Amino acid sequence: MESGELSAVSLTQFYLDRIEAIDRNGPALNSIIEINPDALAIARSLDVEREQIGSRGPMHGIPVVLKANIDTADRMETTAGSLALKGHRPPQDAFIVQQLRAAGAVILGKANLSEWANFRSTHSSSGWSSIGGQTNNAYDPARNPCGSSSGSAVAVAASLTSVAIGTETNGSIVCPASVNGLVGIKPTLGLVSRSGIIPIAHSQDTAGPMARTVKDAAILLTAITGRDAADPLANHFPAAVPDFALNLSTDALRGARIGVWRGYSGVDNDPRVEVILANTIATLKSLGAEIVDPLEIDTDGMGEAARQVLYYEFKEDLKQYLIASNAPLRSLSEVIAFNEANRDLAMPLFGQERMLEAETKGPLTDPEYLQALADSKRISQNAINDALRTHRLDALIAPSRSPAWMTDHVNGDQSSGVSSSSLAAISGYASVTLPAGDIFGMPVGVSFIGGEFSDAALIRYAYALEQAGYQRQPPEISQ
Repeated sequence: MESGELSAVSLTQFYLDRIEAIDRNGPALNSIIEINPDALAIARSLDVEREQIGSRGPMHGIPVVLKANIDTADRMETTAGSLALKGHRPPQDAFIVQQLRAAGAVILGKANLSEWANFRSTHSSSGWSSIGGQTNNAYDPARNPCGSSSGSAVAVAASLTSVAIGTETNGSIVCPASVNGLVGIKPTLGLVSRSGIIPIAHSQDTAGPMARTVKDAAILLTAITGRDAADPLANHFPAAVPDFALNLSTDALRGARIGVWRGYSGVDNDPRVEVILANTIATLKSLGAEIVDPLEIDTDGMGEAARQVLYYEFKEDLKQYLIASNAPLRSLSEVIAFNEANRDLAMPLFGQERMLEAETKGPLTDPEYLQALADSKRISQNAINDALRTHRLDALIAPSRSPAWMTDHVNGDQSSGVSSSSLAAISGYASVTLPAGDIFGMPVGVSFIGGEFSDAALIRYAYALEQAGYQRQPPEISQ
């Protein structure tokens, strides 16, 4: 673009053509739920601006796909994949969308997702929504893309967009990024605004970038970061936020102390993942990192406490979003009623058990909620903080996820194996996943996990590992 060899229009048209050829036909990845009808017009205006005034920065003219739970005040809908919100067009952009437009991004479209960000049923198939159907893994369409940011991950992995935005409450960036061979950044809670995003739980929700390289993800994170007065965590926003793509160096791990966390879920289930972790540790050592292995981290009780928090917060947070965004339904009870009244279309494969459980919960003043919130944060944050302090660590590392499982609409997700995302998700601290290996061609990632607002340091470590370690293998998709 700087040299004039490529324009925003030509890049946008390339992706639109590729979506038509690959996403909706061919292997039918089904990652894009809606195309922005104004994408080419936006790209054209940005090309004119570049020619007449100059570039706004590295995002100028770059196509971005948004998860379909992120508000846009344009001709696209914001539905979280649910028929209950079909036709919903919010009155204003989410704060991060405002940031993207100001940076010169082309909003290319919206990505399919696990409906309601996978907070509808206990028997769901990740990547399925009643509006978008089933998204398929970019590396094997018979396998699951993980969720809930399924379409965002698959679209980037299959080169249907330059980069994408996902959201995470508990693994919804890390898991789909890992099983689709991507870099995914789960920011520290509060670094990225949550306003204008259909919520699950304010104590864990965050948006974050998904990209094919660490540098691309860092550029995108810089673009969406900013202090938003409408977000209750605005006062918690750091005083100075760096350009996350600056000062990336292959020497970043030299002298860094990295702790190996082996107490994640499924630790004994997949020795093949342990081989990938061992290879990663060897690369870290070759880059000058000091390795502390293993770490003893106590997370007993964390998951159950967080589960109760999500049920309570979903009911209240969703109500507040629906009212503020002038949605067609105004409460969780109305969503439940809609799904029941339209069962054949809205619930052909699985039910709404999580929604029904959330509806039984009381207000956020209930002692049960307050205790669960305190417990979940205390256990998760102490686990990370104590490990970092006791062993004088700069970060933890662990496998992100086992390879993708087969999609199964009869039994739902069969996602056994390694999973390390919950610790960072529940604590609200930062994590970065990047490709580290593959098993029979199916990607496996590793995650750097750090303390509060350690995002920039983790990105630097991920970049150094990326440059010296396993190189991402693109999926074998042809037009």
